[in-house]
Amino acid sequence: MKKAVLASALSWALLAGCSQPAQTDQTIHQVNSVTNSSSVSDQTTLTAAQYSEQFIAELWQLYPEYALYVGYYDYDDQLPIANPQRRAQELAWLQQQQATISQLLETDLTDHQRTDLSLMANFVKRGIWQIESFKSWQWDPSEYNVAGGFAQIVNGNYKPEIERLRTILKRLEHVPAYYQAAQANVSKPAIPQTRLAIQQNQGVASVLGDELLAKAIASDMTEAEKIQFEQRLSDAQLAVATYIDFLTELLPEVEGADPVYRLGDTVYEQKFAFDIQSQLTAKQLYERALADQKMIHGKMAELTTELWSTYFADQAMPAEPMAAIGQMLERLSQVHAKPAEFKAAVEQQIPELIAFIKANDLMTLDDDKPLVIRHTPEYMRGYAVASIQAPGPYDAKANTYYNVMPLDGMPAEQAESFLREYNQYLMQVLNIHEAIPGHYTQLVYANKSPSLIKSIIRNGAMIEGWAVFAERMMLEAGYGDFEPELWLMYYKWNLRVVTNTILDYSIQVLGMEQEQAMDLMVNQAFQQQAEAAGKWRRATLSQVQLTSYYAGFSDILVLRDKAKQAWGEDYSIKRFNETFLSYGNAPVPVIAELMLK
Repeated sequence: MKKAVLASALSWALLAGCSQPAQTDQTIHQVNSVTNSSSVSDQTTLTAAQYSEQFIAELWQLYPEYALYVGYYDYDDQLPIANPQRRAQELAWLQQQQATISQLLETDLTDHQRTDLSLMANFVKRGIWQIESFKSWQWDPSEYNVAGGFAQIVNGNYKPEIERLRTILKRLEHVPAYYQAAQANVSKPAIPQTRLAIQQNQGVASVLGDELLAKAIASDMTEAEKIQFEQRLSDAQLAVATYIDFLTELLPEVEGADPVYRLGDTVYEQKFAFDIQSQLTAKQLYERALADQKMIHGKMAELTTELWSTYFADQAMPAEPMAAIGQMLERLSQVHAKPAEFKAAVEQQIPELIAFIKANDLMTLDDDKPLVIRHTPEYMRGYAVASIQAPGPYDAKANTYYNVMPLDGMPAEQAESFLREYNQYLMQVLNIHEAIPGHYTQLVYANKSPSLIKSIIRNGAMIEGWAVFAERMMLEAGYGDFEPELWLMYYKWNLRVVTNTILDYSIQVLGMEQEQAMDLMVNQAFQQQAEAAGKWRRATLSQVQLTSYYAGFSDILVLRDKAKQAWGEDYSIKRFNETFLSYGNAPVPVIAELMLK
């Protein structure tokens, strides 16, 4: 489960809750031009609408790497460098925006203008907090990775290849300075994040490698440009290798149980408030998750009792419900794809999901938006099993990539454990979540939102919450013909969502260790060993993000009940789905306020 796609103080991670390359320094001249000129913050007579336009224009100048991910390419040749000067200029801009937004919020506004300004206020306040307090630019070396931005340009079709190669040539010049700044920033790095940084930067070669050089040599660039391209590419590769060596020296000599970087109660609650934007605190959500865990166990026990005679006619059902549930799940998990066929099985199911949605009139789908299923690129591996990498509103017709972890080379025992987890039932739920009508469909709708602010400032809880809600909505509509086996597996999957919240809070605030975490996932959430081990690793690499699934899902369920009551006979699931998605990537409480008016 992740999104997609998948950073320094302010970056794609800030807006989408995903790990992406850092923002850095080549745009210092642009930052100065924004913060030293008659910028938005000095123009207190601007209307809210004018301010939103100016805010976005300055945002792309300051964060050209993020602009690439939303399809805005005016600054595609910029590779900013995360040095102290850059952070100071960034902080100055954020503080200017904070002052202006505060003034505008005191004026007469429409509901849409007020909610847009509220999103921008959270954005800039979080950015200031990231730089001054959270300081992950010091302790998380995985924030520094140039591959993502280069890959956007290499794989894009927004201008001819020869022009994109010349853009890459300009960006390559700054890669050595990028990694020099990264190395200067890193101080007492967290060990799990250091291992991830090494793994993912080793994957940079899949983007900045021989294939890219061959494209340049075969192109119509001049001979001088080709020579320069080869030299700059070589220098960039050396810079990446030097950074990897630097990080490797920081690791313990003997690999063992790596210490987790734990936020603690106060910082965790701060990050939760910024990232999730829920009406609940992190502790309140954790307590709700504990209650839902018991409820789901009860539903799974009922379904196991219903199915027992079908699968174990000659055996008495264990008296302990958890043991019976585990035995039933293990039996159902034995039917799965072969390792080499997993990606193909994912591809084959997508048309079935589309057909079901259309036949049941659950929502309108856009058939013109391409979905490309591929193995996860090397520079993105090591974090999630599957993810969606979607284009932004400026390049909405570009490909959306559904990244699936390859199983090639995985030890047989580990591959079998993985495939038992993503068996024939759970693979269907995974595809609903990641693709249709989950992340892929939601992000297509988001790109059409009339509020550009609500599309580009992405709330992770809304995005993940919708994908989880889509699973429940599809099964409630009859997908799978109410097959009890599928519903049992669905509850196992839904239990994972709840467990994610319990796990994340327990690790970051309560000090949970790996042995306790594995017991929670394997024995209480019925996860396979490989899945649980992977989730432990992921939980040590991120903070708060794992709560976004349950937080958003819970809020959407409450909103659906309120919409049914408010709309009466005019309620339909299609109306709810399409109205909800029309508000872009805004937090669910913001959408609820607008929908119910």
